[in-house]
Amino acid sequence: MDTLTLKLRGMSCASCANSIEEAIGSVPGVSDVNVNFGAEQATIKYDSQRTDLEKIQDAVNAAGYSAFPLEEIATGEDDVEKEARQAESRDLVRKVWVGGVISAILVVGSLSMMTGLDLPLIPSWLSNHWFQLVLTAPVQFWCGYSFYINSWKALKRHAATMDTLITLGTSAAYFYSVFATLLPNFFINQGLMPEVYYETAAIVITLILLGRLFENRARGQTSEAIRKLIGLQARDARVIRNGQELDIPIQEVQIGDMVLVRPGEKIPVDGEVIEGASTVDEAMVTGESLPVKKQPGDEVIGATINKTGSFKFRTTRVGKDTFLAQIVQLVQQAQGSKAPIQRLADQVTGWFVPAVIAFAIATFIIWFNVMGNLTLALITTVGVLIIACPCALGLATPTSIMVGTGKGAENGILIKGAESLELAYKIQTVVLDKTGTLTEGKPTVTNFVTVNGTANRNELKLLQWVGSVERNSEHPLAEAVVRYTQSQQVDLIDAHKFEASAGSGVQGTVEGHLVRIGTQRWLAELGIDTAALQQQKSDWEAAGKTAVFIAVDKQIQGLMGIADALKASSPEAVRALQRLGLEVVMLTGDNHQTAQAIAREVGIKRVLAEVRPDQKAATVQSLQSEGKVVAMVGDGINDAPALAQADVGIAIGTGTDVAIAASDITLISGDLQGIVTAIQLSRATIRNIRQNLFFAFIYNVAGIPIAAGILFPVFGWLLSPIVAGGAMAFSSVSVVTNALRLRNFQSKATS
Repeated sequence: MDTLTLKLRGMSCASCANSIEEAIGSVPGVSDVNVNFGAEQATIKYDSQRTDLEKIQDAVNAAGYSAFPLEEIATGEDDVEKEARQAESRDLVRKVWVGGVISAILVVGSLSMMTGLDLPLIPSWLSNHWFQLVLTAPVQFWCGYSFYINSWKALKRHAATMDTLITLGTSAAYFYSVFATLLPNFFINQGLMPEVYYETAAIVITLILLGRLFENRARGQTSEAIRKLIGLQARDARVIRNGQELDIPIQEVQIGDMVLVRPGEKIPVDGEVIEGASTVDEAMVTGESLPVKKQPGDEVIGATINKTGSFKFRTTRVGKDTFLAQIVQLVQQAQGSKAPIQRLADQVTGWFVPAVIAFAIATFIIWFNVMGNLTLALITTVGVLIIACPCALGLATPTSIMVGTGKGAENGILIKGAESLELAYKIQTVVLDKTGTLTEGKPTVTNFVTVNGTANRNELKLLQWVGSVERNSEHPLAEAVVRYTQSQQVDLIDAHKFEASAGSGVQGTVEGHLVRIGTQRWLAELGIDTAALQQQKSDWEAAGKTAVFIAVDKQIQGLMGIADALKASSPEAVRALQRLGLEVVMLTGDNHQTAQAIAREVGIKRVLAEVRPDQKAATVQSLQSEGKVVAMVGDGINDAPALAQADVGIAIGTGTDVAIAASDITLISGDLQGIVTAIQLSRATIRNIRQNLFFAFIYNVAGIPIAAGILFPVFGWLLSPIVAGGAMAFSSVSVVTNALRLRNFQSKATS
C-alpha cells in the first residue's frame, strides 16, 4: 500500500470531512482514508496498481470539493496554502463589510417594530418592507452564496452539512418575510401581523461570515510552525563547479556538489565537511543552544547557521531528502492525523445535521400546534437551525493536535501522529536504555590488565590481537577498544573467522590463535575459567565500569575496564520524570553491579540488567503485562524492536535511522530533557482537547434546547435568531482560540 496526503479545499464543517471520507473510500483500491477537518488534510492508503492520484482527486471533485498533493506546499517556492487562505479572507472581509452596512441600515429601520415605540427621527422609508426586501437580497444571495452552493452540493450527494442548517434557517426568515411583504392580507385574514425578519436573515449571515473570517485567520496560525520550518531554508547556495564559484537557487543544487559557506550564512543543504572548520548554530533544528564544532568528516544540516569560520562541504541530501524537509513532512503528517479521542466527535458529527433538522421540524410543529402562533414557531425553528454547530466538535481535537505537534517541532521533538501524542499522555513507566541514552554513547577504555599484571611485550601483543578482532565489530564498546589499541601505537593485523554473539562478545582467529573478548557469563558458558581476574572485575564494576574479559585459546589472559560518561542532563531529566509521577526504569546489557552503580548516580531505583539485545522487546512486553503504559527510550539498532513494542517509542535523534523509524517520538537533539518536554506537551495538548470538547458539547447541548424555546413557558423569554447566529459564529472561533493557547506552552523540565 502507498500513502498519499492531500490538502483539501471547500470544507465548511466536520460533516464535509465525513462526506469526503465516504467519497474517497468508495474509490477501488483505497484501503483506508482519514480526513482531518482542522488540518484540511486527507491521508489515504491505497493500492497503486488499482488507483492513482487522478482518480482520487476526481472522487473529491465529484463530492464538491478539491484536493491537491500536500508536497506541493512543502517544496514549492510560494506558500500555496497561505495564499489561498489570504484570498479567502479577502473575500470574507468584502462580504462582512457589505453585510454589516446593510444589516445596520435594516436594524435602524426595524427599531420601531422591535421596540413598539414611535421613533420620528427615523425616516419611514427605512421601515418600508419593499425597501428592506430589496436591500436584504444582496446579503442573502451574494454574501450567503457559498451557503446555497455548498448546500446544493451536499443535497446532490444525499448529505447535509452546517451550510444546510444556515441555508434553511436564513432562507426561512427571508422568504417568510418576502411572503409577508407580497401577501400581507393573508396574515391579516388569519388574525396575524405581517411581520418581517429581513434584519434577522442579514445579521445572521453577516455574523456567521464574520465568525468564519476569524476562524480562518486563527486556523492559519495553527500551521505557523510549518511555515516557520519551511522559512528556515536558505534560498541560494554558493556552489563550486569547474573551479568557479556560482550562486544558484537551492532547487538546482545536486548531490555531490561542492558548496562554500562563509561566516553568518545559512548552510543550504545537508552534507559532509571536506575542507575548513567552523562552529555551527543548530538551535533551529535540534534545539541545542550552544554552537557545534565542525571539521572535515563532520555532517552539516541544511538551514543551520555557520558562525565563525568558512568551510567547504560536499552535498549528500537535497530537496525532499534533506533533514529539514523530512522534519516538515513528519510534522505535516502528524498534524493531519486523528487522535483516538476524536472518534466520539466524529460519530456525533455523522448524525448531527440530520438530527438538528429533525429537531427543528419538531420544534415548529409543537409550537404551532400548542400556541397557534406562527411567528413563535418560526423564531424557534430558525433559532435551532442557526445555533447548531458541528464545526466546534470537528475542530476541537485537530486544532489542538496541529498546534501541539507544531510546538513540539519548535522544541526539537518530532511526534509522528496524533495517536502517539495521546498515548504519551497516558505513560506510566519510562524505560531508559543506558548506552547512548543515559550516557554519551562514547565509551572509553580506562583500565587494562593482564593475568601477568604489568605492561610488557606480551601485553602489547595481546592488545594487537584484541584490536584486530574488535575492529570487525560495530558495537560502541568495540570502537572504544580499537581506539585504545591505536592510542598504544599498536599496528592491527587481519583477523579471520570473525563471529559476534549478540550481547555477549566477539571472537576471531589472529596468527593462529582463537581470541575471544566478551562477558564473564559468555566465557563461562564456553568453559573458560575467569577466577584469576574476578576481584579486579568486582572493583571496576563497583565504580560503574563495564568489565570485558579477554581469552586466548580457552585461557583467560586479560581484562579491560570501559566507562561511558553520563550525559550532563541525565540526572535532572530522571528527577523531572519522577516529579511527573512516572516510574523510571534503566535497561542495560551490563551486569547487575555495574548497572546499579550507574543507576545510583542518576537516581533510578529499578534496574533491568544483563538484558541481551534480542531480549529488550520481551522485557518491555513484560512491563506491559503488569498493566502499565510503557515508553521506551533508545538510540541504537538493537533498540528498534523494543521501541516498536512499547506503547510509545522515543528515539534519540542522534542515534540510528532504524531506531528513529521504529519510534513514535524523536528527540532531535538527544537531550533527555526532551522526554520531559514531550510528556508535558502531551498532557497540555490532551487537557486542551478535553476543554475544547467540553465547550463544544455543552454549547450544543445547552444552546439547541434554549433556541427551541425551552425557557419560554417558565420565563416567557425566547432566544433571538440574531443572538443564536452570533453564538454559532463564535463557537468555532472560541475552540480554535483555546487551541492556540498551546503556542504559549513552555517546558517545566528544570522546575
